[in-house]
Parts: sequence; structure tokens; C-alpha cells
Amino acid sequence: MSEDKQNIENMEIVDELPEDAAPGGDAAAERIAGLENELAAAKQDALYAHAETQNVRRRLEKELADARAYAATAFARDMLSVADNLGRALQAIPADLREDEKFKGLVAGLEATGRELEAVFGRNGIEKLVSVGQPLDPNKHQAMMEVPSTDAEPGTVLVEMQAGYMIKDRLLRPALVSVAKKPD
Repeated sequence: MSEDKQNIENMEIVDELPEDAAPGGDAAAERIAGLENELAAAKQDALYAHAETQNVRRRLEKELADARAYAATAFARDMLSVADNLGRALQAIPADLREDEKFKGLVAGLEATGRELEAVFGRNGIEKLVSVGQPLDPNKHQAMMEVPSTDAEPGTVLVEMQAGYMIKDRLLRPALVSVAKKPD
């Protein structure tokens, strides 16, 4: 019986061991904490990946919209020289020839072509800049020369040598202008 009594005492001692000292409990708690940390990191990574995907999608949508809106930029720039030449041709026709019956049809045709070209520009978001009388804006105007003037404030556009154009909200071509300066 003394042996049974000793076994019972040993079992009581084992039962009285604190849970922290239990050999398997410590590792399991650490393993659970590690897995919870990995789960939190994986959730965070998934959120970042989702946000990055949304950013890429928005960026591509904006680039696609810009490509649609400004696809005709190079063509429009080329057409501006045609519009300039047509305008110069109309200005070169003297008033007496405009009234001549032989040239009335030609003048009317050139003017109609000019109006149609302006209408096409308007339908495609191309607008002529208003420069004369406006303050010089380096984002829209290219100053070619300064002219002394007592009538206008310094920095005001006096003469437009070549019209400037915008396509939607972007500059297509700057206006070539002459700007007022204080007289010497």
C-alpha cells in the first residue's frame, strides 16, 4: 500500500502544476498567436492588393478617356495650317474683286469652306483663343515682340499674328502675339 500511496501523492503533485508549466500548452498558444498574426497580415495584403487593383483600373479608365478625347490632336494641329492658309487667302482678296461678279462665287465658296472648317473644329472640341486685349498668359500665348504703348497696360496683347487654339481643356497651339510695354 505504501506504493499506491506514493503514486497518489505524485499524481497530486502533477495535478497541482500550473498551466504555464504544462509542456504542450505554451507551444499551442504561441502557434495560435502566430497564425492570428499571419491571418491579419494576409487580410492587410489582400486589402492593399484590392486597392491597387482599383487604382490601376481608374488610371486605365482615365487614360482611355484621354485617348478618346485627344486622339485627333495631331490631325487637328495639321488642319490648323489649312485653316490659316484659307484665312490668309480670304484676306488677300481685295474688296473690289469681292464685288466682281466673276469672283463672287469663288469668294462665297472660300467663305463657306471657312465656316464649315470652323464648325468641324467646334464639333471636335477645338476652340480659337481670344487673345487681343487680354493679359499675356504664357500658358496660351507666345510673345513674339513687345511694342511701346501708352493706350494699353504693359503685358496686354495688342496684336495676334497667329491664332491660338485649345482642344477641350488642353492647348493645341499657342497664339503668337505682340505685347504692350511701357514707352521708353
